[in-house]
Amino acid sequence: MEQTFPALTVFYDGACPLCAREIAFYRRRKGADRLRWMDVAQLAPDQDVAPGLARADAMARFHVMDAQGKLISGGRAFAEIMARLDGFRIIGRVLRREPLASLLDGAYAMFLPIRPQLQRLFGGRREPAPCTDDGACDPASKRRD
Repeated sequence: MEQTFPALTVFYDGACPLCAREIAFYRRRKGADRLRWMDVAQLAPDQDVAPGLARADAMARFHVMDAQGKLISGGRAFAEIMARLDGFRIIGRVLRREPLASLLDGAYAMFLPIRPQLQRLFGGRREPAPCTDDGACDPASKRRD
């Protein structure tokens, strides 16, 4: 039996204030209800997030998974989200194309080493937001953005 996936599943670190704010921004956009949002900070440390994606990897780098089960990470993952949100579709589709997709990935790679310092500026790590049984989480339920 073939496994089916939502149009796009977004895996994010809900315990990271910076990440939670950005995800909250996207979740308020029109069309966000068509995406599945999964706070990986809610999972046990040894639990896999999705086929081929360990929790540790999902916590270290931003990932999304498309309807075919393909994992996309880094800057390209942000372009995938934008391409599916009303008001951001055109920019998302443009950012998916080379050379912009590679530039976006490069910018994300430069951001990763400074993420811990930025987290401290935003108040350190937080308790993850509560999730439903299907893994969908509400980043705004415990924090304001």
